[in-house]
Amino acid sequence: MASTRIAAKRTALLAGAIGLGLIATGCSGGSGSGGSDQTKGVTITVAWLNPPPPKAALAAFEKSSGITVKWADIDWDSLQTKIAAAATSNTYFADATDVDWSRVGQLGKLGWFYPMSKYLDVKSMAADMPQMSSFQADGTVYGIPFDSSYMVTTVNQAEFKKAGITSMPTTMDQYTADLQQVKAKGVSATPLNIPFAAAEGLSTYWYEATNAFGGTVLDAKGQPQFTSPSSGGYKAAAWMVNAIKSGLVPAGNINVTDSQGMQNLMAKGVVASTFSDYSGNVGSLYDVPSSSSVVHDVAYIPTPGPTGTVPNLGNPDGIGIPKTAKYPKAAAEFIKWITSTQNQAAFAGADGAAKVMPNYPTPSRLSAMKLLTASGKLAQGQELTTLLSGAKPVFASGAPTWYPQFSRAVSTNLHAAAVGSMSVQQAISAIASTAKSLASGS
Repeated sequence: MASTRIAAKRTALLAGAIGLGLIATGCSGGSGSGGSDQTKGVTITVAWLNPPPPKAALAAFEKSSGITVKWADIDWDSLQTKIAAAATSNTYFADATDVDWSRVGQLGKLGWFYPMSKYLDVKSMAADMPQMSSFQADGTVYGIPFDSSYMVTTVNQAEFKKAGITSMPTTMDQYTADLQQVKAKGVSATPLNIPFAAAEGLSTYWYEATNAFGGTVLDAKGQPQFTSPSSGGYKAAAWMVNAIKSGLVPAGNINVTDSQGMQNLMAKGVVASTFSDYSGNVGSLYDVPSSSSVVHDVAYIPTPGPTGTVPNLGNPDGIGIPKTAKYPKAAAEFIKWITSTQNQAAFAGADGAAKVMPNYPTPSRLSAMKLLTASGKLAQGQELTTLLSGAKPVFASGAPTWYPQFSRAVSTNLHAAAVGSMSVQQAISAIASTAKSLASGS
């Protein structure tokens, strides 16, 4: 289930990523670059977050390519630690492994991964992979989108209809008014889900809300763009904090994480909407009878914005080649294969259960999404494909090298504002101060 993998990654981010941030600050890392261009008769190690593709599919690749694949299934936080340890000690760990969107700035600056353009035609691939830009730093692509993950707005249409709402909101003003109507009509006492636990899910929720209020978080130099009360980021923080203080959000959400809110509130009909949800959750959570009491009631809607709908922000995983790889060219051949249109669609279920890759979320290629939608195996596939086509990265210039520390400042201070131990102004000032300090030392 896509939401399980992403939720696990998000809850691990602060513990694992802060450690990587400290390592990144303290040394220059290994430069490697001593790998062989041999592809025939070699064995590569692929270190990944999920179990491997089906044996038959992997066997077919090995037979046609002459490349044997040794698959290592490692949890997300341990994987990031191993990537960092191998790079800093200039020792071999894997030939292909995870590149998370939030790590691209670090990986690029430290020279831990090969530019993917060295081995693949990333320009031609980008047209079919809208989230390629999430893996780019200073104009260089360090990972190929392995899957698609982006923040979406979900609405329990049955509850909205019960409250007398017949058309879905396209602006933040209308969205807020609709939530207030759901509450006033007694359909849901607390219709909005916001995860206010001091964790990564709160940070990404604020990024999406900032985008919805017409703002950006950081500029190309890492300077905060949210300090003015008229900015999108300031408005987003005020809207979120006011939502819990006014009762639109359950009071208990002060200690609820993103996955808990989705599983225990949205999937149970306690709330009527999650503004920043995970793509794929309708099919993998809300429409599953064993985990949901709102089957077929929840739908994705285009994200409301200042005057109309806005693009969604992405949080995908990519796959790249460490500089310490033994066989980087063979790894590139594998990456080309595993991210192909036909394979992505098959891994997500288009060709039946026997060809599914366990825990594989939605494809990163638009062409694969279209195949999957045509197969009827993707809930609201057309809507997801449309949303993916317009998805954009959280940071237009790539995540800064100090992203983990910044994210921690965001979640900690927004949590404090929601608790009431500081004002929205104080929280915003603290977050901005952290960004400025980190940017000046980068």
